[in-house]
Amino acid sequence: MKKDLPKLLVVDDEANNHRVYRRILESLDVELITAMSGQQALLEAYRHNFFLILMDVQMPCMDGFETATLLLDHPKTAHVPVIFITAFAKEENFEFKGYKAGAVDYLIKPINDEILRSKVHVFR
Repeated sequence: MKKDLPKLLVVDDEANNHRVYRRILESLDVELITAMSGQQALLEAYRHNFFLILMDVQMPCMDGFETATLLLDHPKTAHVPVIFITAFAKEENFEFKGYKAGAVDYLIKPINDEILRSKVHVFR
């Protein structure tokens, strides 16, 4: 019988980044589900129960801020923590926008493997 693992949603429009997250997080007992867009993230989030969402900020059509706002405004996903991930240098205004959209944390690319595993483990 297959063990039900806690589910983690990774939202990023770059397939290469999905492979990086999979490699970094493979040692944790989590089921990684990926989305390539904000729209796909919404569909996955309403279909599954996630313990955490890792959200890229810059995506075409619907950015991470808008996606997170929609997720956190929906009763099914309002409780799910979102960690924003960005390639931008740390800027206060940018961070405030993320926290206003509901982020619990911010990570800057390139991702430090140990920090990402530790943050995911805290929420699991």
